[in-house]
Amino acid sequence: MSSLSPDHSAAGSFFRGEVISDHLSPPATFSPQLDEEAITALIEAEAHHMPESDYLQRCRNRLVNMTARLDAVNWILKVHAFYHFRPVTAFLSINYLDRFLSCTPLPRERKWAFQLVSVACLSLAAKMEESEVPLLVELQRSEPRFVFEPKTVQRMELRIMSNLNWRLRSVTPFDYMHYFITNLPSSSSAQTDSVVMNRLLSTASDLIIATTRVIDFLEFGPSIMAAAAVLSSAGIVTGNTQSPFCFHQRLNNEMVRRCQQLMEEYVVDTCPYSCRRPQPVSPSSPVGVLDAVATCGSCDTPSDRNYPISAQAQTQAQAEPQTSPCDPLP
Repeated sequence: MSSLSPDHSAAGSFFRGEVISDHLSPPATFSPQLDEEAITALIEAEAHHMPESDYLQRCRNRLVNMTARLDAVNWILKVHAFYHFRPVTAFLSINYLDRFLSCTPLPRERKWAFQLVSVACLSLAAKMEESEVPLLVELQRSEPRFVFEPKTVQRMELRIMSNLNWRLRSVTPFDYMHYFITNLPSSSSAQTDSVVMNRLLSTASDLIIATTRVIDFLEFGPSIMAAAAVLSSAGIVTGNTQSPFCFHQRLNNEMVRRCQQLMEEYVVDTCPYSCRRPQPVSPSSPVGVLDAVATCGSCDTPSDRNYPISAQAQTQAQAEPQTSPCDPLP
């Protein structure tokens, strides 16, 4: 499937005076100064495209229905894999989902509401990123518990866009991928080896998509996630240990290290690459991890190992959603 214009990514809008190039297509020829300016602009814009600040704590306290959220994420990943959508489409769908849930309580007894929001979030993300988008009826596959009429999904799309303040051109980890990879100390050899570059892109994309099912990664912004994924993929692909200091002066290197540690110990160890189906390296659609992520039982809930930022989520009892400044779903 061919990639869309950079206009369909947050990075692409930089050149129209808003906030850099298609997420997984070969990088354009930018000057180093322009690259750094664009990355700085993206980092500054991240906060406008993340869930409410208390959302992670509410998830850990089970004030958000985490079972329903996990079901929603699993369904999105399965449909995403079926249609071979771009990796950014999956991430964007779940970004919309979490941002919406962070300000719109969904009653636990209305299980259909989570499914409806999931369909609408995936539909919106596909419209933003894909050149071909299935009909809404065709999008509702992979054994959904509920099937909705197109007009119902469209009404929910409007509700989601309104609650997100129409900020759909979200900054994602994929906006940083090429810049960070080309700033690795070993990038000089990687740039001349398209196979290595593609493997780095594919592996980093796989790691990022795998994190969407784990609430602990909501603590980190897109740039931190991208840096951690690139460092981890460099270790997997080349066997070289890299330092986060090589990326950008605005990055919190301690946060990058924490994210990388969580990514390697949680995502890589509990859902090893050996469980994935073999696939050819393809920078335009590295979606081979999705089936493994959606079916790997070890990734369903936080690990029992000693994760300080995960332990609280495992021990809290189920509770009703908190009230929110946003209007509840009718």
